[in-house]
Amino acid sequence: MTLKKLLDEKLEEWFLAATMIVMVLLIFVQVITRYIFENSLTWSEELARYVHVWQIWIGASLAVRKREHIRVEAFKKLFNAKGQKVIELIAILSWFGLAVFLAIAGTDLVNTIFTRGQNSPAMQMPMWVVYSAIPLGGLLMAIRLIQQIYFLFKPEKEKA
Repeated sequence: MTLKKLLDEKLEEWFLAATMIVMVLLIFVQVITRYIFENSLTWSEELARYVHVWQIWIGASLAVRKREHIRVEAFKKLFNAKGQKVIELIAILSWFGLAVFLAIAGTDLVNTIFTRGQNSPAMQMPMWVVYSAIPLGGLLMAIRLIQQIYFLFKPEKEKA
């Protein structure tokens, strides 16, 4: 498998699987330390929450790639094939605008938090690291939406 194919098809899935393992282990260790050793970790719940935030933003990109976001198809099906492509293009371009907005506004937010030096309460981790998931997720979604536009207009013989 080439590096390009690996990054295109497996990057998000591997990231999500690895972070799910980390989250489950963190929560499991927290439960064990709390109920068996009667002492809890002060940072594990916070880290699990931040890992989950990253999972959501990267998972949104994966859902775009797999075309598994919720959508309403009833209106689109009222049109012929060409009309359906136009409606699909309008939807993708609208979504692309939102993804680019998230990437830009998220970058501004990360820069503001970085400048102010905000840290998390328990771990004292820089909060810009946590909030970096927003612009990265927006950027990845925008890239995946560009791919969707390409596949929308790709000739049928090349799709196979």
